[in-house]
Amino acid sequence: MIKTIQLGYADFNCTNLSRMADYYENVIGLTLVEEGDQGEKYLSSSLDHHNIVLRSSRESELSTLGFQIAETDSLENIQQFLAQAGIHSELKSDYQPGIRKLLELNDPDGYTIHLYHHIDMPAPGYKRDSISPFKLGHIALGSKKQQESVDFYREILGFLETDKIGNRAAFLTCNSDHHVLNISNFGHKIMHHIAFQLKDSSHHTLSADFLASKNIPLVWGPFRHTAGHNLASYHQDPELNLIELYTEMDQYIPELGYFEPRPYHSELPLRPREWPRNCKWYPKVERDIIDSVLQKVEFNNRLVSQIHD
Repeated sequence: MIKTIQLGYADFNCTNLSRMADYYENVIGLTLVEEGDQGEKYLSSSLDHHNIVLRSSRESELSTLGFQIAETDSLENIQQFLAQAGIHSELKSDYQPGIRKLLELNDPDGYTIHLYHHIDMPAPGYKRDSISPFKLGHIALGSKKQQESVDFYREILGFLETDKIGNRAAFLTCNSDHHVLNISNFGHKIMHHIAFQLKDSSHHTLSADFLASKNIPLVWGPFRHTAGHNLASYHQDPELNLIELYTEMDQYIPELGYFEPRPYHSELPLRPREWPRNCKWYPKVERDIIDSVLQKVEFNNRLVSQIHD
């Protein structure tokens, strides 16, 4: 089994590259490290060569997830392991800036996955005139093959399943964070949201004020989730991708089978569980957030119509 360490980067196709680059540089606060031959933007949150990649396209979508994996075996041997599991992969060298060698494969929903051991670390640090999150924390994927996808990340990439919300969402981690991936039974392949970690609740307040100064409304929040207990707020980027800002996520101790205790936990010790969907506020927040995701679906459908026309 592959040992995944962390979510390294997300690669987006964009219809308006300059507008998206301005948002991720000057609102989120990432640093432009390098530009590719076709104008691709490689942006870093603080340490790695890139955590967000933006590419000009006629489509607007998440295209690729990059995961850093433990150097327990060579990429060549990992490729053989994948082949034995019936998964095709391609070994690529100098395929993109900052990463000398990676494996490219697809997950069950068709997202491109990059696995790599090392990434250059120019360490541009943190900005002080924007949101400036600590890190790229997690991604939530809307899936049309939820259980197959959950099995793939667990059995192939070594993720652990922590919580569930009914049959709606499954939460998976590859480190101590409550989740690095959230896979929702959405019936449609689309990114549900991408999330950046903030320092604390005061950073959340300052970030909400900063978004307001840029005339970017919040879809919801800040509020505290049930699964994961992260204090979260949501807004949309210029191409209607849903962005979560969060702090205080539960920390999982797999050897003990429970989360580090927190005052807001309903039981101690808190262990992985299935959360109900019928708490008093959840139906409204789910409806508002899903409405935002559906706006993204409609945005993509309009792009497809324009291409066909």
